[in-house]
Amino acid sequence: MKVWERLLKYVRINTSSREESRNVPTSGGQFRLAELLGEELRELGIRTEVDAKCYVYAMIPPSPGCEDRPGIGFIAHMDTVSDFAELEVEPQIHKKYDGKDLVLGESGRVLSPSMFPHLTEMAGRTLITSDGSTILGADDKAGIAEIMCMAEKLVRENIPHGRICIGFTPDEEVGRGTDHFDVQRFGADFAYTVDGGREGEIEYENFNAADVKLHIKGVNVHPGSAKDTMVNAAAVGCEFQAMLPERESPRNTEGYEGFYHLVKFTGDVAEAELEYIIRDHDWNNFVEKKENLERILRSLNRKYGPGTVTMEWQEQYRNMAEKIKKCLHLIDTAVSAAETAGIVPRIQPIRGGTDGARLSYMGLPCPNLGTGGLAFHGPYEHVTVEGMELTVKLLIEIVKSYAKNG
Repeated sequence: MKVWERLLKYVRINTSSREESRNVPTSGGQFRLAELLGEELRELGIRTEVDAKCYVYAMIPPSPGCEDRPGIGFIAHMDTVSDFAELEVEPQIHKKYDGKDLVLGESGRVLSPSMFPHLTEMAGRTLITSDGSTILGADDKAGIAEIMCMAEKLVRENIPHGRICIGFTPDEEVGRGTDHFDVQRFGADFAYTVDGGREGEIEYENFNAADVKLHIKGVNVHPGSAKDTMVNAAAVGCEFQAMLPERESPRNTEGYEGFYHLVKFTGDVAEAELEYIIRDHDWNNFVEKKENLERILRSLNRKYGPGTVTMEWQEQYRNMAEKIKKCLHLIDTAVSAAETAGIVPRIQPIRGGTDGARLSYMGLPCPNLGTGGLAFHGPYEHVTVEGMELTVKLLIEIVKSYAKNG
């Protein structure tokens, strides 16, 4: 099956994960996809297990003569974000895309180079989008399709390889993708997540990340007699946000620059809650951001009274660079494999995180590779057939390299 055919098949299964759910996985559709992938892998003759937590583990034994080669893993996640995921995905294929404005179905949305300048470079390619009413789901079903095609080629074309370990995880989008991942069962010495953007992206530096919840307790009295008494919780929340450095917002940062991002604000006079994600590649800057939040909190509590503002800080993941720098052969091999596959390699930091960040701290060094997809997490998400095909070639070349050189 061609890689784009696999993608179209997988995106029709709704696997959106749910932040509010305590179930594992957080949505039932993920099990549907896991079982389908398990069935397809077994049809290829690959030993596969889908466990009770919805993790798919598969292993291709080494070719004769490659038994002493290291075990290489390839990992992608099965879930998607929940935004724009209420309706069934209706993928659209645009052959020989002209690099100009593209109307997305009847949604009223237009995929435009004015918003996404890289689209002009996609001219002549076959572009896959949704109809504009939903996400596409290429994050990360493009990665799944590419790993599946790699596995199919290894088996059917008798390409020499060491032990190949394949893993598909649930709930990555809500930060729980590795909560129940069994590194020992997986069996790889090192791995790659296939969960990035444009083909040829090679990433081993990601954000240090935390989730922050602020609770503000107000004092609600009649506004006519509120002098020196009322504490408007919603207004205090606005004040807190205004005290953060504007230059350190997502809109104003790029590359290695970190940010404070307000993702949710609810409340009224009596009570308010703010949710932030805090990100920075540099650990010292990351710690400084936490200390800055605490300074603002103390300042507001002095102004409005002790306990007015309280904070919960939950660390999510750390920069995997510390672990990957000890085994840079993973990066060197990926660069060489990209060049052999006819792709321009792009080593760049991730302005986000992947399962690989946490896996690297669990003893499985795991940089990230691009999938050919772009504009993830919204209705403008798109991927090119050519980019996916090139990524499959890249994965094959990585396998060949380790089979040949160890």
